[in-house]
Amino acid sequence: MTRWPSVVALFALASLAPPSAGCERLAPPPSQRSDPAARPEARSASATGPTAVESSTSTSANPEPSASRLPAPARLVAIGDLHGDIAATRAALRLAGAIDESDRWIGGELVVVQTGDQLDRGDDEQAILELLERLQAEATAVGGALHVLNGNHEFMNALGDLRYVTPGGFADFVDAPGTSVDDPALERALASVPEQERPRLAGFLPGHYWAKKIADQPVILIVGESVFVHAGILPSWAKLGPETINAQAQAWLLGEREQPPEAIVDPEGPVWTRIYSANPDAAACATLDEALEILGVERMVVGHTVHTEGVTSACAGKVWMVDVGLAKYYGGPVQVLEIRGDTVSVLGG
Repeated sequence: MTRWPSVVALFALASLAPPSAGCERLAPPPSQRSDPAARPEARSASATGPTAVESSTSTSANPEPSASRLPAPARLVAIGDLHGDIAATRAALRLAGAIDESDRWIGGELVVVQTGDQLDRGDDEQAILELLERLQAEATAVGGALHVLNGNHEFMNALGDLRYVTPGGFADFVDAPGTSVDDPALERALASVPEQERPRLAGFLPGHYWAKKIADQPVILIVGESVFVHAGILPSWAKLGPETINAQAQAWLLGEREQPPEAIVDPEGPVWTRIYSANPDAAACATLDEALEILGVERMVVGHTVHTEGVTSACAGKVWMVDVGLAKYYGGPVQVLEIRGDTVSVLGG
């Protein structure tokens, strides 16, 4: 079993990041939990959500978070969890018509949204992050876009929870950019961490190289009439708003706030809930209707919960589940979701 710092030690590590813009009181970070993939829903929808609206002001020198609401393109494609499998990532992007055999953007004005969980369970994470970053620039240059969201596994790495990192995943980051443990204070703080895990933890610690890289990835993105999120958005989170949630998550990853925002650690938060993706019942669909009304959209597209039978929908087509387990860890099919106007289609088999 992967060992990782205690919650207290983790936030001692976080103090080595750039100074926070201000101290905000939040719910405490989660203790070690059982594998979320096997966890049933913990609480009812009515009992969850933020306890208070927090400040979303950022003092970073980095650009402000990307717009959380974008107009509908002529063609929009959603891709689910990648989990460290570069071959499956390429296959999904090719199926979408986004890249050629040389991994170059050929999608023109196509807009692609990847719904999070690039990390864990596979050995190719650095290659995936670098490929997606390059394709974002190529797509933008020709009027298209590739939007990459953060899922629970991105935040787990930043929180120091490395239980689902493979041996290859640890080895891959030993000599990766920004993972050197050459600062004496950081070296002391990581002294109790197994040596092979230190570079990865050093890189994904808030305020450090890889955390800053993924800080630009939103938690929630609205494109036209669709809202994209890793797990789902309950009405209480919808009221807080994508802009606030995205700004808070970005500020934490950049090292500008001492504790993670409640939205990324709450078991029923946007990167954790399974209310809409694990056999939603009538009550869940009613909750979904409320959230969609607050956000002003027609449908929600989520990953997080594996459906190896393929992309599926529920609640009269108001929620679409795109985590088909396409990574080799799960052995699911390569499928993506295509949205053209009011028409929603599944590509692949």
